[in-house]
Amino acid sequence: MTVGVALNAADADNQIDATVDLAREASAAGLRSAWFGQTFGADSPQLAAIVGREVPGLQVGTSAIPVFGRHPLIVSSQAQTAQAATHGRYHLGLALGTKLLTEAGFGIPFERPVARLREFLTALRQLTETGTADFHGELLTAATPVSARVPGAGSGVPLLVAAMGPQALKASGELADGILPYLAGPRALAEHIVPAVTAAAEAAGRPAPRVVALVHGVVTDDADSVRETAAEQLAFYERIPSYARVIGLSGATRAADVAVIGDEKAVAAEVRRYRDAGATEVVFSGTEIAGEAARRRTWALLGELAG
Repeated sequence: MTVGVALNAADADNQIDATVDLAREASAAGLRSAWFGQTFGADSPQLAAIVGREVPGLQVGTSAIPVFGRHPLIVSSQAQTAQAATHGRYHLGLALGTKLLTEAGFGIPFERPVARLREFLTALRQLTETGTADFHGELLTAATPVSARVPGAGSGVPLLVAAMGPQALKASGELADGILPYLAGPRALAEHIVPAVTAAAEAAGRPAPRVVALVHGVVTDDADSVRETAAEQLAFYERIPSYARVIGLSGATRAADVAVIGDEKAVAAEVRRYRDAGATEVVFSGTEIAGEAARRRTWALLGELAG
C-alpha cells in the first residue's frame, strides 16, 4: 500500500512556487504521491504537471475534476499533457461535483450526474487511450475531426472517480480504474464501498479497482482541540447528501468524527485499518490544520508508513 498527501498552498503568496516546495518536502519525507484538489482556483492537471517535472519520482494526481462544466476533449488534453510532462506519473480523478457549486458557479442544472459520469468516462477513455473518439451520447458528444493525441502521453491515463454512492460505484467499477473516496471511514469502505466497486469491476471483466482512500488527518498531542477545528472546517460536507450518507455508514455523525487525529501510534493504527478495509492507497489531506510543526510530524510518520 502506498501513502501520499494532498498539497494545499492556496494561501501562499505564489501558490505554484509554494506547492513545488511542499512537494519536494513530501518526497524527501518518503511520501509516494502528491494530490491536488480542483475548485475554481488553480488548474489541477497543470499544477500536477509542474510538480511532476520539478520533483522526479513523485506520483501526482488530481482529486478531483467535476464532470459538470467540463468536456472530455478538454480534460483529455489536460490529462495527456500532464502525463507526457511527468513521463507516466499522472493520475486523473473525476467527480460528480455538487449541486451548489455546479448551479451557482456554472449556471447549469445539476441533473443526472451518474449518467453524465458514464458518458464522460466512456468518451475520455477513448481519447486518452487512442487520441480519437466518435462518441455521441444522450448528454455528451465527443468527436475528433483532428487527432487529440499528445505525443509522449503513452497509451492511457489512470482514470479514478470520487465515487461513494451505489450508482457511482457501479459506474466506476465498470468504466474507471479505481475510486477516490473521501470522508469514508474503514467501516464504510469494508462493508459498502469496496465490495460494490469490486463486484462491478468483476462483472465488467475489468481488473480489481484501485481504492485511493482520502483521509483528513494529522498527528498531534492535542487531539480534542484539533478535532473541534476540523469540525468547523468540515461541516460543509455534512450538508451534502452523498457525504452525509458515507459519514453515517462509517458509524459517525460529524465529518470530523471520521478524521484521523491523534499521536503517531493512533494515526498509524488507523492507516492499518484503512489497509485492512481494502484501501490500496491512503492519501492524507488537511495535514496543515494544526500548524507547520504538526504537518511535518505527520509527514514524517506517513513517510515511514510508506516505506
